[in-house]
Amino acid sequence: MFSWLGTDDRRKKEPEVFQTVSDGLKKLYKTKLLPLEETYKFHEFHSPALEDADFDNKPMVLLVGQYSTGKTSFIRYLLEQDFPGMRIGPEPTTDSFIAVMHGDIEGVIPGNALVVDPKKPFRKLNAFGNAFLNRFVCAQLPNPVLESISVIDTPGILSGEKQRISRGYDFAAVLEWFAERVDRIILLFDAHKLDISDEFSEVIKALKNHEDKIRVVLNKADQIETQQLMRVYGALMWSLGKIVNTPEVIRVYIGSFWSHPLLIPDNRKLFEAEEQDLFKDIQSLPRNAALRKLNDLIKRARLAKVHAYIISSLKKEMPSVFGKENKKKELIGTLGDIYKRIEREHQISPGDFPNLKKMQDQLQAQDLTRFQPLKPKLLEAVDDMLANDIASLMVLVRQEETQHPNSAVKGGAFDGTLNGPFGHGYGEGAGEGIDEAEWVVARDKPAYDEIFYTLSPVNGKVSGANAKKEMVKSKLPNTVLGKIWKLADIDKDGMLDDEEFALANHLIKVKLEGHELPSELPAHLIPPSKRKLSE
Repeated sequence: MFSWLGTDDRRKKEPEVFQTVSDGLKKLYKTKLLPLEETYKFHEFHSPALEDADFDNKPMVLLVGQYSTGKTSFIRYLLEQDFPGMRIGPEPTTDSFIAVMHGDIEGVIPGNALVVDPKKPFRKLNAFGNAFLNRFVCAQLPNPVLESISVIDTPGILSGEKQRISRGYDFAAVLEWFAERVDRIILLFDAHKLDISDEFSEVIKALKNHEDKIRVVLNKADQIETQQLMRVYGALMWSLGKIVNTPEVIRVYIGSFWSHPLLIPDNRKLFEAEEQDLFKDIQSLPRNAALRKLNDLIKRARLAKVHAYIISSLKKEMPSVFGKENKKKELIGTLGDIYKRIEREHQISPGDFPNLKKMQDQLQAQDLTRFQPLKPKLLEAVDDMLANDIASLMVLVRQEETQHPNSAVKGGAFDGTLNGPFGHGYGEGAGEGIDEAEWVVARDKPAYDEIFYTLSPVNGKVSGANAKKEMVKSKLPNTVLGKIWKLADIDKDGMLDDEEFALANHLIKVKLEGHELPSELPAHLIPPSKRKLSE
């Protein structure tokens, strides 16, 4: 008789079917998470509602640092061209937030016009008022790097007397707003001034819930000697350890990110390797953008659920007629106990709760009697989203990644290391001798031959057992030696002739010098007599 009830219930349990990750996130947010946020005033306490542009926009990189640490120069270095509104100098020169984005025509869009554009993800910034919007612009220009990512340049963080002068808007709150929406936060430090001012300390604390997005760059490192650089690096790690209260060490990239000659070129190799690592990290952003948005929505949903429990608990405790003000003071004062009770009742991790002090301050301005009681259906919708719909979206994320495997940032400085012999590691390690007509292993072959003939070769070949006795003298682990054997035994007969033995020793030398082994033997390392065999 009531069979239709069962089918409706089944329909609820089945996850939604989406065409793209972006469309799926938009629909899930609007239908399942937004109603919960609106009911319990989430937007007044934590973060404004998300819009379509937040799900559709390109990955964004936020640059943060004290003045004159090279933030604007860093952007100029990546783009390899000037952008509108750019000013570079030794004193505080960037006094505005500049969103550097792709556009067909070069130009600047002022803040007030920017926050009414529905295609840009900045509409909710109007909450920070004119004092901020007068200091916010979008610089548009046609640049290949900006086809994949956008970059946010920020005013230099002040120190000393300068930080006492009010900016007219909540600088830390604006950075926190951006931190929620960007894909990568790069903290820049100048190798000559590592002091972390009060304002910088406040900013780093505002980024507390986004440690997974933070990367640290020690810039201008070519201006100091190697010994001094070690001390500066240690001092930076010590300073960061005091502010970022995590047991894990934040990844610090050391380099000099501008296009001028290196003042002290001693650490050139180190700078190249560090730059390559940072570039790989930035280049991966478009590929991981959908996963990051999915991750941020899950974080937001968990916070919204906890917020709903807190608000409904406060509503439940409030009297309906007399003693409202006294009860409000009492509840705000004992909010920590309410947190613990919710934690026990709903098995919620303490790390999911909002900052206690901040929540108490925000509750002072609220009328607790107007809060909503607990509505299980709203929470069930969010639980259903987390348990079922997100799983189907994860499958879509993987599908989109396989469909666009090469969606990396291209152009500008990212293409510079691909030109000719200036790619990272070109001509080093297994790449040594790549341009030479002669077989590079032949240089040391006479020394390897002497060892070869002491290993009792039979018909010009040494057995695996005899070769092993010599190869283990390198003290490399068996896993590495096994890989070297696989690369060196070109004819796969389980033995090594003199050329293969020399090649094995050359690869051992490459590994002992700190280079990685290739997954396949490069053409220039194949012994001349075996080149026809490998074709």
